[in-house]
Amino acid sequence: MMSDNGAPVVLPPGDLRDQVLAAARRERAAGRPFPDVVAISPAAAFSRTADAFDRLLCALTDADWRRPVLRGLDVQGLVGHLIGVEDDVHRALSGDPDVAAANHVASTQPAAARQAGRPPARTRADWRRAADSTIGVARAADCDVEVAVHGLRLPLGDLLVVRAFELWIHENDIRQVAGLPASVPDAPTLRLMTELAARLLPHAATRTGLRERTSLRLVLTGPGGGAWDVLIGDSAPGTGSILIVADVVGFCRLAANRVTPAELDAHVTGDPGLAAAILAAAPALALD
Repeated sequence: MMSDNGAPVVLPPGDLRDQVLAAARRERAAGRPFPDVVAISPAAAFSRTADAFDRLLCALTDADWRRPVLRGLDVQGLVGHLIGVEDDVHRALSGDPDVAAANHVASTQPAAARQAGRPPARTRADWRRAADSTIGVARAADCDVEVAVHGLRLPLGDLLVVRAFELWIHENDIRQVAGLPASVPDAPTLRLMTELAARLLPHAATRTGLRERTSLRLVLTGPGGGAWDVLIGDSAPGTGSILIVADVVGFCRLAANRVTPAELDAHVTGDPGLAAAILAAAPALALD
């Protein structure tokens, strides 16, 4: 075969695609992000997120502390809510059965209300002490020990990731009302968050009544992302499979009920209605 200018055309080998894919798989297994994310412990993830939250609180003005932010709480009240959460975690770790089924919001409301009228610096100091106490206990404890708090029963390691997740979400709630840019956890912390959200997605689907059995391939792009095979639903087998590809930070914000599935702008392969139902179920993981 000749080109338009008379030069011979050299066609690539017929198996070139297979050769390229095989070489790529030898370099990096499918579903493994590049570059690799350094693994950290759940306690380290919580500690890093607490430090980021503390830096934000130190940067706020007195006027920022009085800004309405969530559920009728101002920033100071929201920090009080987080003090209450840490107190309940400490009670759970000491074996107090009363916090096992306590409501996440109702149980912490008294702690939120107690912050009204206090100097913000004292509220921040109380929260920092409570968070540091959690970090100290977590570093000395077995991360596999089961903890029951606020309707959750899960290993301490998972609970610490849940706590890191909540701190990051509320940090950004405060940033939004204070007119500050949003923050993103570092990749190792975000990886722990996405792994946990992927594992808990079937529970979220069950909570929302989604019973249709579906094999989901969830691919979250960006630093801290990855790929997970998740089985959704418990009805009779025989339904198809779905691929959902989305931004990792956007998916975490969806799971926290901070964006809608439409705002996530996910790429879907398979039944679009079923994929939409799965994405709509993700916010059932939110605590607030």
